[in-house]
Amino acid sequence: MKRLVLALLLLITACSAPPEPEPHTALTRNDPVFQKTFSHEFADVDGVRMHYVKGGTGSPVVLLHGWPQTWYGWWPIMPELAERHTVYALDLPGLGDSTGTPTGYDKATLARYVHALTGRLGLQNASIVGHDLGAAVAFQYASQFPQDTARLGYLDLPLPGPAIDARTYRALSWHIAFHSQPRVPEAVVRNDVRDYLELFYPQVSYQGSAFGGTSTKSPFTDDEITEYARTYDKTLKNGFDLYRALDQDVRDTEAAKPVRAPTLVMAAEGQAEAIKGTAAPRMTNIVRALDVPKAGHWLVEENPEFVTAELLRFLSS
Repeated sequence: MKRLVLALLLLITACSAPPEPEPHTALTRNDPVFQKTFSHEFADVDGVRMHYVKGGTGSPVVLLHGWPQTWYGWWPIMPELAERHTVYALDLPGLGDSTGTPTGYDKATLARYVHALTGRLGLQNASIVGHDLGAAVAFQYASQFPQDTARLGYLDLPLPGPAIDARTYRALSWHIAFHSQPRVPEAVVRNDVRDYLELFYPQVSYQGSAFGGTSTKSPFTDDEITEYARTYDKTLKNGFDLYRALDQDVRDTEAAKPVRAPTLVMAAEGQAEAIKGTAAPRMTNIVRALDVPKAGHWLVEENPEFVTAELLRFLSS
């Protein structure tokens, strides 16, 4: 009898225990700023389930991350943007907490998934802002769907083709060549995703080796690195597939219709004119090209105040 009572008590306790919080809410569920303004959302789009974060009021702004980040890479600037705009920060298909397998990781294909999502959300004439490889997705979005693109924010990515071909592009950095290899990066990184990301982030920071410095200090917190490692543990191959699509990306850029939407280019300190030079053949209305002071590749993390101010100025002009 005692055993039966004990078993019933355990069953009641298990049934009444609160459910385990979902992993994608780990960094936001106790954040009062997030809870006040933003929410995690999911939508099924063309066979993939896309995760995005929404918040704010005003004209729509869609934020697209690069590698190795997720929607959370925009968090330092999202609350202020949301005071004037409705912000949608997406996890690209197959990355972050988006699930399912897109038909390709070339940026033209990913742009079509993003557009399918914005259509489902009823967004019209949205501003599209991308960083790193997300900038190439944003470019393709603006090229393919000009009627739905109010403005284009293009952050810190040489645009593949026609100004720079795939072979030259892979020679820009060791990591581009390494990530482009079939199977090799997964074999090397597989069991050490967090260590790999932790070592990579400082290299392309303002004082990192890619910019002639020697600092190994990361612009990311331990919690941020842990969050990115959580998602890339699941999507490691997909992240590298972004780089393996480079040859197709070059062909798609060469064939793309020029983007006539007003465009803002922002880049690491000293890099804006070079980035603009690769973009200008396909972006005919670059209204400003700006260096972000004291920032390497991680513009949002290294100088969020500058990036926020310039984006707000651009989006409202």
